[in-house]
Parts: sequence; C-alpha cells; structure tokens
Amino acid sequence: QVQLVESGGGLVQAGDSLRLSCAASRRTFITYAMGWFRQAPGKEREFVAAISRSGGTTDYADSVKGRFIISRDNAKNTVYLQMNSLKPEDTAVYYCAAGQTTGWRKPYEYDFWGQGTQVTVSS
Repeated sequence: QVQLVESGGGLVQAGDSLRLSCAASRRTFITYAMGWFRQAPGKEREFVAAISRSGGTTDYADSVKGRFIISRDNAKNTVYLQMNSLKPEDTAVYYCAAGQTTGWRKPYEYDFWGQGTQVTVSS
C-alpha cells in the first residue's frame, strides 16, 4: 500500500504559478511511475502529466504542454507539478497517482491515489 498526500494548491490569478507536491509513504516510491490528473466540477478526471520511475521520461496533456513541468525526487519520495501561466480553465482538484503498468494516461492504469488538492485560477 502506498499513501499519497498532495499539497500546494490554492487560489491564484490568471498568469500566476503554483507548485504542487505529492509525498509518498514508502521507499518503494521508486518502483512506481507517477501521474497527475485533475477533475473539474461536472467533468471526468483527466490526465495532466506523468513521469517514469527514473524521471527520465515525461508526458503531458496537450492542454498543459509548455506550461506545466512534472518532476520527481526519489530520495524524498516526492513528485512535483510546476504549473506556470495558469488559466481559469486549469481550475480543478488535482490528484497524484502511482502505478506500475506500462500505460499512464488513463486513471485505471494507476493503483494508488492521493486525496486531491484544489487549484482555483481567477480571471
């Protein structure tokens, strides 16, 4: 079992930046690919970004490519999401997830989830 705890959400204005963190409970963190998803009210949970176990490979949704950066520190069992040039449409609850399958763009490909952190971007 891996427990994930997100932090760093908040209320910001359009154009601002935020950095989300997700701390994992186990040293087996390094055996998991990590992903960030988000869910806005009335919408399905959607893929935002993912990073491989070593951190050498990353993937982004088109909607955030060039603005968001995912990274991980395996020594600290933590994955980050640096969010720049935020837009009102980025408003959502952001979740981190850990998985060991080969895919990473679908929620079902992840085994463990955090409780989520709210990001609200005002115009």
